[in-house]
Amino acid sequence: MLVAVYAIFALAATSRAGVQIGTKFHEAPLAYLLSAFAAVVYIVATVALAKRGDAWWRVALVACSIELLGVLTIGTLSLVDAAAFRHPTVWSVYGEGYLFIPLVLPVVGLYWLRRTAPAKVTA
Repeated sequence: MLVAVYAIFALAATSRAGVQIGTKFHEAPLAYLLSAFAAVVYIVATVALAKRGDAWWRVALVACSIELLGVLTIGTLSLVDAAAFRHPTVWSVYGEGYLFIPLVLPVVGLYWLRRTAPAKVTA
């Protein structure tokens, strides 16, 4: 189920960023590049969570950590300096445009990774 939700967000963020960059990049390049970055993070997390092995577990850990840092940072900045984020990104206001799922998803992902950590990582 977790991989499916990540896959949906990868598709949604990629589509959104593609349309934004392709049609109105000049209006808000930073916001649209941040959406593209979020899309890449979601794609990497989706693939890594779907794969098995220690290396993929580590990739998933990094991707989910970057995602959490990104949504917390962009979410906070979009509240503190709303004028700089007139055009929303996937992570603006902690994912408000996506029912705050971008805020919850990395927490769930990191929790799942902790529970499925390779033995040598948890020891």
